[in-house]
Amino acid sequence: MAKQTSFFTSISRLYPHVRPILPRLVMGLLSALLASLMALAIPQVLRVLVNESLKPGGSAEAVWTASLVILVLGIAEAGLVALRRQFVINPATTVETRMRVSLYGHLQDLTVSFHDRWGSGQLLSRAMTDLNFLRRWMAFGAIMLVVTTLTVVIGVAVMFSMSWQLALIFLAAAVPIMIYGFRFRTRFSKVARRSQDQAGDLATTVEESVHGIRVLKAFGRSQEALENFNEQAQELRQTEIAKAKHLATFSLVVTLLPELALGAGLVVGIMLASTDQLSIGSLVAFFATAAVVAAPVEFCGMLLAMALTAKSAVDRHFEVMDARNTITSPDKPRRPAELKGALSFHDASFAFEDAPDKPILKNISLDIRPGETMALVGITGSGKSALLQLVPRLYEVTGGAITIDGVDLREFSVEDLRTVVAVAFEDTTLFSSSVRDNVLLGAPDAGPADSRDAALEEALDVAQAHFAYSLPDGVDTLIGEEGLSLSGGQRQRIALARAIAAKPAVLVLDDPLSALDVNTEVLVEARLREVLADTTTLIVAHRPSTVALADRVALLEDGRITAVGTHTELLATNSHYRYVIASLDTEPRDLDSELSAFDDRSEEISR
Repeated sequence: MAKQTSFFTSISRLYPHVRPILPRLVMGLLSALLASLMALAIPQVLRVLVNESLKPGGSAEAVWTASLVILVLGIAEAGLVALRRQFVINPATTVETRMRVSLYGHLQDLTVSFHDRWGSGQLLSRAMTDLNFLRRWMAFGAIMLVVTTLTVVIGVAVMFSMSWQLALIFLAAAVPIMIYGFRFRTRFSKVARRSQDQAGDLATTVEESVHGIRVLKAFGRSQEALENFNEQAQELRQTEIAKAKHLATFSLVVTLLPELALGAGLVVGIMLASTDQLSIGSLVAFFATAAVVAAPVEFCGMLLAMALTAKSAVDRHFEVMDARNTITSPDKPRRPAELKGALSFHDASFAFEDAPDKPILKNISLDIRPGETMALVGITGSGKSALLQLVPRLYEVTGGAITIDGVDLREFSVEDLRTVVAVAFEDTTLFSSSVRDNVLLGAPDAGPADSRDAALEEALDVAQAHFAYSLPDGVDTLIGEEGLSLSGGQRQRIALARAIAAKPAVLVLDDPLSALDVNTEVLVEARLREVLADTTTLIVAHRPSTVALADRVALLEDGRITAVGTHTELLATNSHYRYVIASLDTEPRDLDSELSAFDDRSEEISR
């Protein structure tokens, strides 16, 4: 549950971001305040006009002068309003952009375990919707809230100077407004936060549905997905209606009470004027001033709602920014004098943060020699993928240590470690960019373009991803969001090519051939044997043919390494290993490729 803070405590956290543009915001505030003072000055001109120029014997010249003064004040007011916008819009958008970039950078820095806990829609709504609202509040809501408050205070003071009796009547309406305003603030804060959280959940649902559209269609679950989305959308709708009701009630109070006060004041004012206790000009000026003050009072409901929503946006933003990255570089990083790639696990254990008493991996001890390929096998849920993700420190060991060439992974700088170790996951993730950019994502940036082109060509050749050259724009073809325009086997080959192009000392592969057909797998394995000759490789194997790639095999059972040896040795000596090997897939299929081939054969038959 989010920690509750006061409005000023939350908003004060914006100060470091706002400080560089504070002079511009102050100038915008002064411009808006001067515009309000121009509006308050007009009734005083009317008072002089009525009392002096419109009485019997008054000159026409004075009327024209008063009209000209009112015109100048009106033009000045409009000009100052425009000037306020010029002062605040550009710096406010600058703050929004900087906060958004800072949030994105922080998200990149945070651990995988953080992203496991947070829905992508929640993060998206914080990066886009919340920061967009904060920009509008800084440029308009905050300034106008201050200006409105000062306008009311100055206006009431002017009204007291003209008639304390009428001013007291008007001021009496402020008491119930203040009482109800306190209740409104408490209720609206809760419903505003709930609305923003529900909008984030709804965004997560949309994203999941779009990414999983093939699954929903294949299983005929589009209608169920629609019903679930409709239910969430209706919850958000009810919350928005509740927000609107709170605001409407508050607006009713702040509009009705001042109007009633003005009505009562009109009766009293006429009585005072009839007994010469108040001049006609002062009466006109009082109600003209009251009209100027009433507008901000009526406007304050919306401004208060904006301020409370801004508080929620700030709280939501800093919920993410306050999350700490627990996987960091040491103050004095180390690196082996000669990088050979010897990978060792020393009683390494791991448990997720939310279940520290249920370790996934327990006292793992394993030595992988430089240039050796070690296959990791085990039944589903034995902890194979978790073990692999400890090597690039996507997760941190909770006990023991992992070393490369005798240096603890925690002594490497994180950036350096992830150039030493490259990873290819079973669930491939590609980016909305070209094939070239995806493959060369982890490749060294230094060096001439020719060397990068050569690395690209070699990586595609090893991964048997020659199909990339036949795409519409070759390797520069944009492959769309998450590479979904490609088949499963094609995506997996691109991901494997990306790991190879990084030219790491240690290569970690999480079942990288699972989506390939048998013939393609044979070709990939042949080329992998060549390129992995000098690379230390830890590979999760779900197929006997992948195990055949390895020099040795490690058997993972219930989070522990229970046997290590060659494939032949373990077959002869370990019954659990024989059970695991027997349960592995023998002929996996790339269904996307098979469907495409089926379509091609159908076309040939039809011709």
